[in-house]
Amino acid sequence: MDTAKGQRGFTLVELAIVLVIIGIILGAVLKGQELINNAKIKRLYNQYREILAAVYTYYDKYGKYPGDDNTANPRWPAATNGNSNGIIDGFTFNCAPSATTETCQTWLHLRLANIISGPTTAADGPRNSANVYGGTIGIGYATVQTLAATFIGFDNVPYDVCQTIDTQYDDGVFNSGSIRGSGDYTTATSGIFDLYFKL
Repeated sequence: MDTAKGQRGFTLVELAIVLVIIGIILGAVLKGQELINNAKIKRLYNQYREILAAVYTYYDKYGKYPGDDNTANPRWPAATNGNSNGIIDGFTFNCAPSATTETCQTWLHLRLANIISGPTTAADGPRNSANVYGGTIGIGYATVQTLAATFIGFDNVPYDVCQTIDTQYDDGVFNSGSIRGSGDYTTATSGIFDLYFKL
């Protein structure tokens, strides 16, 4: 008895339809991933704009930069005064809870002024805010690629995100303009960098 008799395989038309459906599904998945990546890039840039707005909101309200404010302690006993020299001294991505440097006190001053959310006690803050790529955000005076200025920095940023943001919002060069990097992400094909925006 021939068991193959009566069994029918897929026709070329049916195989073509299956392949088209698989192609559509793969295209949708890849397009979805692209949308997620683009949304994260926009979110990082928006985080920069939010921190920039927070710093200037504080300045408009108190006439001094957060962290540099020499009148913060009488207003909020948990805060440490800055030296009011017009610069947020120092720069770090890793503020310990009890850190009293101006770069770290910036976060506590912004939170105590109810401009951003986060811990407001000396014991629980002033840890840096997190960025969308799992790193942290730093604010302060630093020299980045020969430019000494106050920066808002983001660590742990993928090389291609750095390239995209620098190209869209600045000159596309890692060591010039108002957006700079910790290394040459313009020619990189992998890795993560620190991305800095001049205040």
